[in-house]
Amino acid sequence: MANLTTKWATQVAESELAAELPRRWAHTQGVAERAAEVRRLLRESSDLLVAAATLHDVGYAPRLALTGFHPLDGARFLRDEHGADERLVRLVANHSYALLEAEERGLRNELASEFPLLEEPLLVDALVYCDMTTTPDGARTSARERIAEIISRYGADSVVGRFIRRAAPEILSSVQRIEAALAAQPR
Repeated sequence: MANLTTKWATQVAESELAAELPRRWAHTQGVAERAAEVRRLLRESSDLLVAAATLHDVGYAPRLALTGFHPLDGARFLRDEHGADERLVRLVANHSYALLEAEERGLRNELASEFPLLEEPLLVDALVYCDMTTTPDGARTSARERIAEIISRYGADSVVGRFIRRAAPEILSSVQRIEAALAAQPR
């Protein structure tokens, strides 16, 4: 049963994404499902993972897209409009190696100073795993297929294409660490 934080996260994400961006909402639901599957790795931070997975792409909502960089826009929205937990906001701001994309967009200093990366490697890796093993439609995929899909969708020379190619080794390492942790843990 979801706690209040995860219920709240679902309500916020659904209200911002479902009607205007149904495919992004489908992806978000798939990422949240992956988080529910791996939450056993995180014990006391498991609800935080599910909430961050549910809210990671909220910054794509048209009314929130002020900079056009969804991790920053989403984190600011959660902080400023909802007074969300600092760890949650920092996870959303930095999900899936967003700092590398921020650099491509000339927003690295802004992102890093406003929302420093959490020093919780397992939690950060788990969110990367959930996001990067979920297709745009919410289905399960491999991280390699997801990276290839992103490059194909945005183009290799686009800001996102350049970012994802730079981030790919880190993404694959994060996914590998979570897969190894899951394999080592009894169900």
